Order: sequence, then C-alpha cells, then structure tokens
Amino acid sequence: MKTRLNYHLAVILMLVFTAFSLSNIMAQEKSKKQLKEEQKLEKQKQITLLVDSKEFVFVASRVMSQGGRTINLTTNYTLEFHPDRIKCDLPFFGRAYSGVGYGGDGGMQFEGKPTVYSVEKKKKSYLIKADVRGERDSYSIMLTVYFEGSAYLTINSNNRSSISYDGDIEAFLKK
Repeated sequence: MKTRLNYHLAVILMLVFTAFSLSNIMAQEKSKKQLKEEQKLEKQKQITLLVDSKEFVFVASRVMSQGGRTINLTTNYTLEFHPDRIKCDLPFFGRAYSGVGYGGDGGMQFEGKPTVYSVEKKKKSYLIKADVRGERDSYSIMLTVYFEGSAYLTINSNNRSSISYDGDIEAFLKK
C-alpha cells in the first residue's frame, strides 16, 4: 500500500512539475509575442509621424517597368517629400514619348511644388497621391506606404510610360 501511495505521489508531483514547466514556457512565448507586437506598434507610430509630417524620403530597392522587366537597384535612388516640394531622382526603364530625346535625362528626375497632395489611411497602409509639374513634364505620383515601412511607388507622366518602384520610407538623416 505504501509503495502504491508513493507511486501516486510521484505521478502527481511529475504532473505538477510538468504543468509549471509548460506554463512557464507559454508565459515566455506570450512575452515574445507581446514584444513583437509592441515593436510593430512602435514602427507604425513612426511611419504615421513621417507621413503626417510630409517630410520623408522613399528609397527605391527595385524598379518594375511597364513591360514587365524588374531590376534590383544597388545605388540609393530616392524620392524626397517635403511639405513644399517633391524631389525625384529615380532610374527610368521604359518607353519615352514626345519631349524626351534619345538618352533623355538619364532617369526620372524632377523637382517641384505639388499641386495636389492627399493622404488616405487604409486598413494596413497609407495612400499618398501627389501631382508635380517639373521643367519638362507633369508627374502623377501614387505612393502606398505600409505600416511596417515598406512602400510601393507608381509614377505616371505625360511623356513616358508608367513605372513602379519597391522600397522603404525613412526619415531624413540629421546633418
């Protein structure tokens, strides 16, 4: 009888020990998930501040031409957003129409004050639309900024085919 009681006691102790171990592991997983969620929310706050300030830079990492060609970029090409102007220095691969000579200006390069600027908050992103008149052309910009910081940019112009870019938005570096 005594050995039977010891056996039951040992089984109960093992079950209690296992339960405490599992609850400890689950508590650690929950805290990791909580940390990840907190980091995600913090990044979303930073992106919201950047979008609201109208003072950020889009850094392109990949370009997709209308013909379906995708090119990974190794150099920092940017589209700068300021409250009073937008400055673009991005590569262009595609078809040019009137007003752009052979070889053109080497890319999608323009600077100007936006005549239209709107921000719309979606479920998982912001949609920023802007129209800019450069020296030789007019540009329609549509930038989708996801809450984690990645972004998708499409630029339409009168003299060139549409082109899209993948990248990230960032704050300007303090000089």
